[in-house]
Amino acid sequence: MLKNYFKTAWRSLLRNKSYAIINITGLAIGIAACLLIFLVIHFQTGFDTYHAKKDRIYRVLNKRTSSEGVKLRAGLPLPIARDLRVDFPQLPLVTTVINDQGKQISVKDKAGQIKRFKETDLYITDTQFFNVFDFTWLSGDKKTALNEPNTVVLTQRMAKKYFGDWENAMGKTLTYENKIDLKVTGILQDLPLNTDLPVSIAISYPTIKKTDYNNNLEDWNSNFGSHNCFIVLPENVSEARFNHDLVAFIKKHRPDEAKREAFLLQPLTEMHFDTRVGLFSGQVFSKDMIKTLSLIGVFLLVIACVNFINLATAQAVNRSKEVGIRKVLGSKRKQLIMQFLSETFIITLFSVVLAMGLSEAALPALNGLLEIKLSSGFITDPIIVTFLAVVLIVVTLLSGLYPSMVLSGFNPIAALKNKITGVRSNGITLRRGLVVVQFGIAQVLVIGTIVIISQLNHFKNSPLGFDKDAVITVNLPNDSISRLRMTALRNEILQQPNIKSFSYSFSSPSDNINWGSPITYDNAAVETEFRVNLKWADADYFKLYDLKFVAGGPYAKSDTVKAYVVNETLLKNLGVTNPKDAIGKTINIWGDKNLTQKIVGVVKDFNVTSLREQIPPVVMAAWTGQYGIANIKLSPTNMQPTLAAIENLWTKTFPDNVYEHKFLDQKIENFYKKESQLSQLYKIFAGIAIFISCLGLYGMVSFMAVQRTKEVGIRKTLGASVANIVYLFSKEFTVLILISFVISAPVAWYFMQQWLQGFTYRIHPGLGIFAISIALSIIIAWATVGYKAIKAALVNPVKSLRSE
Repeated sequence: MLKNYFKTAWRSLLRNKSYAIINITGLAIGIAACLLIFLVIHFQTGFDTYHAKKDRIYRVLNKRTSSEGVKLRAGLPLPIARDLRVDFPQLPLVTTVINDQGKQISVKDKAGQIKRFKETDLYITDTQFFNVFDFTWLSGDKKTALNEPNTVVLTQRMAKKYFGDWENAMGKTLTYENKIDLKVTGILQDLPLNTDLPVSIAISYPTIKKTDYNNNLEDWNSNFGSHNCFIVLPENVSEARFNHDLVAFIKKHRPDEAKREAFLLQPLTEMHFDTRVGLFSGQVFSKDMIKTLSLIGVFLLVIACVNFINLATAQAVNRSKEVGIRKVLGSKRKQLIMQFLSETFIITLFSVVLAMGLSEAALPALNGLLEIKLSSGFITDPIIVTFLAVVLIVVTLLSGLYPSMVLSGFNPIAALKNKITGVRSNGITLRRGLVVVQFGIAQVLVIGTIVIISQLNHFKNSPLGFDKDAVITVNLPNDSISRLRMTALRNEILQQPNIKSFSYSFSSPSDNINWGSPITYDNAAVETEFRVNLKWADADYFKLYDLKFVAGGPYAKSDTVKAYVVNETLLKNLGVTNPKDAIGKTINIWGDKNLTQKIVGVVKDFNVTSLREQIPPVVMAAWTGQYGIANIKLSPTNMQPTLAAIENLWTKTFPDNVYEHKFLDQKIENFYKKESQLSQLYKIFAGIAIFISCLGLYGMVSFMAVQRTKEVGIRKTLGASVANIVYLFSKEFTVLILISFVISAPVAWYFMQQWLQGFTYRIHPGLGIFAISIALSIIIAWATVGYKAIKAALVNPVKSLRSE
């Protein structure tokens, strides 16, 4: 019997090829979009889930409460891991890890030539790191590999990169920052792609005494943003209990900060989704985003199923005689339902297969857009196979059940006499409601897309308070010999044509690398409760970035701190209303008398970080020892020859260091990479939703054209023009789209307002955004319906009136 169902269903589909193709296309696109979203969610929710102790691993966070609010940071003092082991001997494992990105690794090739690399996934960590986290070792002993100074563990990929073959890497030597030789003592299998701990190079913690961190190994006052600490809690100790114990711990080691700061635990399983705190991988993916993508995936699948229902019911009139004959020959309604569900299953099965092919083809573009690496062999994943099987069953039932009930419910006598001209009015109402749902979803996505694009344009066009155009930054070597060459390099570069200005600084005006500290203002008895952003920069910095002064002026050229320049926000926080009143007042940092200097200037506020955050108080001063980058402003003409000349001079000055430059405007754009990716995703999903919805409209107009064939003939006989007939078909769906807009607009407004709350500087969506959405929907819908409506209007009225 089942075989007969499928055989008959197959023959029916072959007789109605256009119907089958449209249904398969609509379902395939919807299922493909849903599958791609599922792949992304499956990838994102799989971060670091392979560690055996994942449910007991926690990251220690720093929580600071001030007038600015509550801020969480992962950066911690360097001695925290050592003192946690001492103060809490019950902890089975404590590990410390420092992301030392941007540092240089050198290695000699077989010909004796030195190859140099700037590395981002370079870390300093201890042996316990490999007991806390589970990695596969190909060579070496995880218990001892990092016990000694001057040792390093590499992944397969890095060992191959340096030595050509990982199997020959054991015992070989790397050089860190041109001064520390490191012996390879272990090789790890390449890490999974979905990890927030991408440790490709692990330098032993004892080596830290030979690095720039050595001076801070006992420093409990400084937090390092690149330094994280992880612990494994005993099974009988809860997170809440240990957080309570950490109160006494911070009072012991940071008594001056205990009122404003606290340590607390963050579960490893929550780390990837917490947008408040950064990650080594930089791939934070919020749970709200997972919910949003999940809803979009479900909605796209639903409107694809709605298409099927619309098209199937539109075909109902054409199949009424078939139903009548089957019933006369003894078919029961249950058998007819099974027959039509079989057809739906075949269509859905073809759609799933096609969707897999579409997903495979779209993966490279999706990986490039989201900067992830989803595997093309997803069909081998049991979870993905299960998902596709569930989709196949759900879509078959969701799409096929209602049409099969309608078709199987025809009266056999009316069907054989060709008296079936449509389904009952409640069916028509349902079909119209489904079109409203389709376009409602599509318009929510369209409005969301327009809002996100508008917010991104706001980022790009908002004044930042400084000139960012045609500026490159280049990282400086940090060894003492290289520092002696900085003045000569500046002079040589300034002699080049098309170089407008040159400056050394700790960071650029807007940067993700920032240095914060409380200060003492005007000989006050206590430090400020708020932290200021410290920007060490030479006197040319103000000219290069065109920073505007509201009082005083820049400090004189100096190698050490001799004066300060502050911003307007600092004065507001201090309660100083007139900037001129601050000139001559003193600022002290860290209680160091050498850092007690006068304010000589006040600059207008400029954005220090992204536009998500408020402008913080800023203190600026010259301090050569803290400079980390060179800022070079170029003429916008003949830029490539100028860049080549800079590289030649840089390489000549620092022959042992890798040269890399970054355009500042590109660095600032990277602040909004997630929003840009979200914008692209919304464009794609909105386009898919509109396309599928238009297929639904086509189905509805097809139904109307069949149902109202005689009506059209009578109207034409009585003198109706083609335009009148097109209007007849168009007015109904226009009303439906307007109804969907009335429903979707407030929903979209609410969710986009929630999203915009994450930005300090944001747009305020006006009526224009909603007008664009409704206009776009109507125009696209008219274009979709136009063909079918005109075709129906051009039919000979004699032929229409003769139809039965």
